[in-house]
Amino acid sequence: MKQKAANTKASSPEAQTVLSDTRWDAVVRRDRNADGAFVYSVRSTGIFCRPGCSSRTPRPENVRFYANAQDAIRAGFRPCQRCKPDQNANPSAEVIASACRAIENAVATGDSVPQLETLAQQAGLSQFHLHRQFRAATGLTPRQYANALRSKQMLKHLKGSATVTESIYETGFSSSSRFYHAAANTLGMTPTQFRKGGQNTDITYAIGSSTLGMILVARSPRGICAILMGDDEKTLVDDLQQRFPQASLVQGDTDFSETLEKIVALTEQPRSHRIDLPLDIRGTAFQQRVWQALQAIPAGETASYAEIAQRIGNPRSVRAVAQACASNALAVAIPCHRVLRSDGALSGYRWGVDRKKELLRREQTRA
Repeated sequence: MKQKAANTKASSPEAQTVLSDTRWDAVVRRDRNADGAFVYSVRSTGIFCRPGCSSRTPRPENVRFYANAQDAIRAGFRPCQRCKPDQNANPSAEVIASACRAIENAVATGDSVPQLETLAQQAGLSQFHLHRQFRAATGLTPRQYANALRSKQMLKHLKGSATVTESIYETGFSSSSRFYHAAANTLGMTPTQFRKGGQNTDITYAIGSSTLGMILVARSPRGICAILMGDDEKTLVDDLQQRFPQASLVQGDTDFSETLEKIVALTEQPRSHRIDLPLDIRGTAFQQRVWQALQAIPAGETASYAEIAQRIGNPRSVRAVAQACASNALAVAIPCHRVLRSDGALSGYRWGVDRKKELLRREQTRA
């Protein structure tokens, strides 16, 4: 009877909410790399801890997560005397946060971004150690972090600026070549085309049937820019049009049908086919790092969101990794279906969990 009661608690809505939260994995693994990212409280003891606390793993139905110690204290919990979550046990976290703020302020005001040497002097570290710690904490180098921030501003200014030249000046890129390179990777088109909503850009597409439903494949001048799955053609075309609101959508000819057939074949027999087509991959620097890691997962194998975060050098970014997977518009080509929760369970998939399950089954079945 006691065992039955325990199972009932473990299957309660509260427990299931915690078990499905990516932060629970860090608690179970006592991941000290996650210290500072959040704290968790234990209702049965009235205390809260760091993810890396060495205390016994609590029952999930008793756990609640908080962004910081102050929030947990306000909720009525006491700090654990073993891991002392109300104290800053990781001075390097504040050092990196300070460096991030310096870069963010420079980008926001249009000033020159501090050089690595300057950031290192302010942090009291060598350039090598700052560079390594910064990348471990953010997944990016200081320069990549600055460029990612500029790219966000670029999207904003391109919509409101009178000219592209004005956007280059306002976003602080050191040269027009750097600006256009960032635009190509982030937008997948020239800045002028983006300002016009993709106007004068032809997107060729074709839709076919598969045992997984309908599949839409689209190609820009740079390569395959979308592989979408769904249940009806109209929804797929609407999705594509929303991605390129002013682009001309052109139905593919016989030659393009061969491209569609290759993608359909890949979904039907993933172990027997490979993508040998140029891809037009558009996203932020962080998203592209995640997607590169996904492409490195062999067919028939899987990885957890936490493992992907580790592989890109940013172990605290589990939730951001999940968001990058959800933003992927190239189904199968960028195999986000190969990413599972840390407990091995299937998680969300933008094209449906049933499709994810079937893709994995096909990849793990040898012909």
